[in-house]
Amino acid sequence: MLSLPRARVLLATLGLLVVAPLHAQDAATLARIRDTAMKDEWAMQRLTDLTDRIGPRLSGSPQLEAAVQQVAQAMRSLGAQVQLQPAKVPHWVRGAEQAELVDYPGHPAGLSQRLHVVALGSSAATPAAGLRAKVVVVHDYAELQARAAEVKGSIVLFEVRFDQRLADNGNAGDAYSQAVRYRNRGPAEAAALGASAALVRSVGGAEYRLPHTGSTSWKDKQAPIPAGALSAEDADLVTRLAAQGPVTMQLLLTPQTLPDADSYNVIADWRGREKPDEYVIVSGHLDSWDLGTGAIDDGAGVMAAAGVLSVLKQLDLHPRRSIRFIAWTNEENGARGERAYFESVQQSMAKQIAAIESDEGGGRALGFIGAMSKDSPDMLRPVVEALRPIGATVMQRHDTEVGSDLGSLEAHGMPGFAPLVDAQHYFDYHHTAADTLDKVNPQDLASQVATMAVLGFYLAEMPEPLPRFTIDR
Repeated sequence: MLSLPRARVLLATLGLLVVAPLHAQDAATLARIRDTAMKDEWAMQRLTDLTDRIGPRLSGSPQLEAAVQQVAQAMRSLGAQVQLQPAKVPHWVRGAEQAELVDYPGHPAGLSQRLHVVALGSSAATPAAGLRAKVVVVHDYAELQARAAEVKGSIVLFEVRFDQRLADNGNAGDAYSQAVRYRNRGPAEAAALGASAALVRSVGGAEYRLPHTGSTSWKDKQAPIPAGALSAEDADLVTRLAAQGPVTMQLLLTPQTLPDADSYNVIADWRGREKPDEYVIVSGHLDSWDLGTGAIDDGAGVMAAAGVLSVLKQLDLHPRRSIRFIAWTNEENGARGERAYFESVQQSMAKQIAAIESDEGGGRALGFIGAMSKDSPDMLRPVVEALRPIGATVMQRHDTEVGSDLGSLEAHGMPGFAPLVDAQHYFDYHHTAADTLDKVNPQDLASQVATMAVLGFYLAEMPEPLPRFTIDR
């Protein structure tokens, strides 16, 4: 039998990739991190503080700024080096929201039907008395263009379903991506054809007559129009009636767009012992939409990331490089926090070694995904082995960006990661009034802390960092 060193040399000579086995002491360290994280209640306690004492945290709101101070203080209490990084963020404020059907085939005289509607972020307001117009229901952009003559002056409804079958089979992100493009740019396309307002079928599953909010985008120099989301059941109702004949809706939305406001990324560094000026990021976003309390989007993710530092403090572990926690501001409707951070480090990108972001709810961690080179997964096998006892064993390599706030960093070569989370029911509550603390199971949250802590520590401890990687955009 060949000795291990000679075997490595031979295999390397043959051109085969060899991954050195993790030293027993190192494997024991990863196991200690995993087990400590699974028992630690710190992240769940901080999530409870965030949601119960502050609640929703829309960009520009006093609640978001209170959350910045709360999280900064929590990180100082762990002994991390904390800085608040300024960013100017959008300040959009929700107003009154009402929609009702006032005329439709078979309409009994004097009656109307109230619908469940919410405004989309960056929506314009209707006139103070609301607007009344015919509804044009379309199922895709091709149909919108084909019916352009009907659109001017109308309320366009994009009737595009969230495919729950995909979510049920572990592809919730794909289901969301397919439907959300109509929320993102549907109102702008309708406005370009002269629509007076635009509505979308709520992007999400579990049809509890809950409208799902979210952002929408306008074309350059385009004047926004009123834009909102109907609950899935109400979108069905309008669609059925419109198939029988003309439908008229009365719509009232009164949001305001105020001047940009001051906000901050919370950055907390757990100093590395050898290369403290090199960083592995663990992160989530601190802002949320304003309907629920932002427990799953993204209170769970940001507190799971913060929990990594709690675990390292308990174990008195400082890896080779620094672990940098970031609570991103303004992910939901502007990504200004991401922009501020990238601008601050773009001249020293070689020091940004890797980053992890959790932003798919509070579900159980099943493993992790990564925007990384083809050779990198073999280098990360010890992480999978360390996570095997908690069932977080799936490792997926992606060619596209991972993490909503990591795109600029990844575009400049930094590998990016995210916990692979059980998201079957995430989009049931995403961007709704039901995004509340009861949706988060403490053990599921602990599994995310464990996954990010083991992966983050390993990335920060590696003698040489993972290869740089350019994502496919």
